[in-house]
Amino acid sequence: MGSRPALLLSPTVDAGLLVQPELEAVEALIRESVRSEEPLLTEIAEYVIAAGGKRLRPMVLLLAFRAVGGRDPDEAVRMAAALEMIHSATLLHDDINDGGVTRRGQLAAFRRYGLLNALVTGDFLFVKSFALGGKFPPEVVDLTASVATSLAEGEIRQRRLAGNVSATLEDYFDVVRRKTALPLSLGARLGALLAHGDEAARLACTHYGLSLGIAFQIVDDILDVIGKEEILGKRVGSDVWEGNVTLPAIHALNDGVKINPALLARILRKKRKTDADVRQALEMIRASGAVDQAREDARRHAAEAKAALAPIPDTPFREALRTLADFVVTRSW
Repeated sequence: MGSRPALLLSPTVDAGLLVQPELEAVEALIRESVRSEEPLLTEIAEYVIAAGGKRLRPMVLLLAFRAVGGRDPDEAVRMAAALEMIHSATLLHDDINDGGVTRRGQLAAFRRYGLLNALVTGDFLFVKSFALGGKFPPEVVDLTASVATSLAEGEIRQRRLAGNVSATLEDYFDVVRRKTALPLSLGARLGALLAHGDEAARLACTHYGLSLGIAFQIVDDILDVIGKEEILGKRVGSDVWEGNVTLPAIHALNDGVKINPALLARILRKKRKTDADVRQALEMIRASGAVDQAREDARRHAAEAKAALAPIPDTPFREALRTLADFVVTRSW
């Protein structure tokens, strides 16, 4: 796995440049941590980590650490690496659960290396992440374990709700909070905690991460409806294929006045869908006005993320966190 640029989100966003040395240290630590006496295990782990994408979680943790006044970044780097390995392991398991074909434009690890090898690698990444994170004080370990538990619960709840066209906004946001928002919130809170910030700073970062994570996931779900496969690195309509009733689908089912909601519901409920089914469902969601509604929801949560940072001193690091909130609602991948 080669070194990555510090900024992985967008060439127009320079937030990551403020913590470039720390992000490079995170990458180096991850590469060192996943070395195994079994070359294949190292290869698969590096393959999965390389497909992890935006490195948003380490960036948020490191920027929060600096924004709250943190100086020596060694512990923050170690915690950021641990969180990113947990994230990579969950993506690997998500692909297996969803039957995913590609991840960030490359073949899903379980399809390239086999199901059993991929499962073992996921376990390996979890163990390695807790080898790094388990050396921290009990508060840090307990927070991390709690969020990892919520991740697992969120995955099960999402699977349980698959095809359920009666899913509510509360159901949707509960899954989003567990699978996406809490991990980002954890990174932001731990950044403040490791910087020895007071409780006001820790709460500010916690609330920032929660709102940022919700906005991020809403946009992910929007892009699954209107995005381009060559940009996303995965097939568009994955949620429809898997029966995930995301925010755009909920809006289309409940508020769409230009479509037949009953027909959309029938498609979403189907366990075996055809390409034509998925195309029709996507066309209906687009035509319903649901995408614009979901974008407004994302903008609202991004604004809440920025507002949450008010107790944090006005520095370039706080501004970088605000810039990330703006970016997540305008990104195209």
